[in-house]
Amino acid sequence: MRTTAKALAIAVAGVFVLTACSDKSDNKGATASANQTAAVNSAAGTGMPWIASKNTTRINTDNPQEAAVIVSRTLWMATGSDNRPGSIILTDPGHWQNALVSADLIHHPSNGPILFVDKNGIPEVTANEIKRLKPMGTEANNGVQLILVGNLGEKVEDQAKALGLKTDKVTGDNPAALAEAIDAYYSKVAGEQPASVIVGSMDSEEYTMPAINWIAHMPEPLLYVKKNEIPQETVRALQARGGKANIYILGPENAVSSDVEKELGKYGTVVRISGKDPYANAVAFAKYKDAKTGFGWGITTPGHNFSFVNLKSPDLAIAAAPFSHLGKHSPLLWTNQDSMPEPVMSYVMSLQPKYEMSPTEGPYNHGWLTGSEQSLSAKAQGEIDSMLEIVSKSDEGHGGIHH
Repeated sequence: MRTTAKALAIAVAGVFVLTACSDKSDNKGATASANQTAAVNSAAGTGMPWIASKNTTRINTDNPQEAAVIVSRTLWMATGSDNRPGSIILTDPGHWQNALVSADLIHHPSNGPILFVDKNGIPEVTANEIKRLKPMGTEANNGVQLILVGNLGEKVEDQAKALGLKTDKVTGDNPAALAEAIDAYYSKVAGEQPASVIVGSMDSEEYTMPAINWIAHMPEPLLYVKKNEIPQETVRALQARGGKANIYILGPENAVSSDVEKELGKYGTVVRISGKDPYANAVAFAKYKDAKTGFGWGITTPGHNFSFVNLKSPDLAIAAAPFSHLGKHSPLLWTNQDSMPEPVMSYVMSLQPKYEMSPTEGPYNHGWLTGSEQSLSAKAQGEIDSMLEIVSKSDEGHGGIHH
């Protein structure tokens, strides 16, 4: 896919504007930024891969494969050993349960992005990004550079090996089995098994998906249940914790029943984190913190970052999961195309930073938006930007101007 000359000129002009406030003599930095933008345009096939406002940055595509690449380029510049990944996770977003649990491998020691494949193999945009990243290999995992998650098929495996990188794979006969396998795989590579786990419904994507940002951020895995049943694979993973698991159910009883909650109590301490709808559920998770175990985001004060994704585009939430691992670590908040739902709006407004004398006091909030204006409109981006903006406690603007 080729970028038009006009689109490329716009993107490079944007880089000039962003770097104009820095030292004019730093031509090398400006050139590197321009080259990075041009490379992203060529690889991801979008005229403007990023659209930023003062408090937000948009990953400007609705294509999950392209979104995963742009997120990868945002977080892993791959200009040196300090910003290259250890290993890359390859998975198919068409099987959301598999792709979701694969995010547990984003965390250290792998320290790498999720990139997407499909039934036809490794797309060109993904292959090009793998070549750009040149993953270093994870010493704790015998130098593995690519981890294939799920039953991706022989074509993907053959293409992965043809890239000349050391590969490994984690598979399972069903989502619960894959979740168990990933839990065991991570524990082996990291050298310890996390005592805490998230339990979510494999049938309720909208309630379970917010777990992805946490498991990408911290070592705790996601294990699957059905509304009224605990699969044997999940039982085994919990039993491996010797009855001392800290079990956090994510979702209301219409996703994970009270009977399942009671049954889970056999394997440790159980806490339910939930909201009345998917929006409120994601907010509840962003706010939750267990002081005893340290589990949970616990974001109830200003000075944080959030990842906004349209509820109707859950594949983009998988692509955006690494935003909780590097940079401005962020929980997932669901939103709509043109405006924030009431639970999300109320939550974000409660975190609006307020200064005493000058906005330079901080702290500042930021939002990652993943999706084009077809998923999150310019109006929605403007609304989010305004609600993240630092304001005066006295309702007087910068310089004493009253609003």
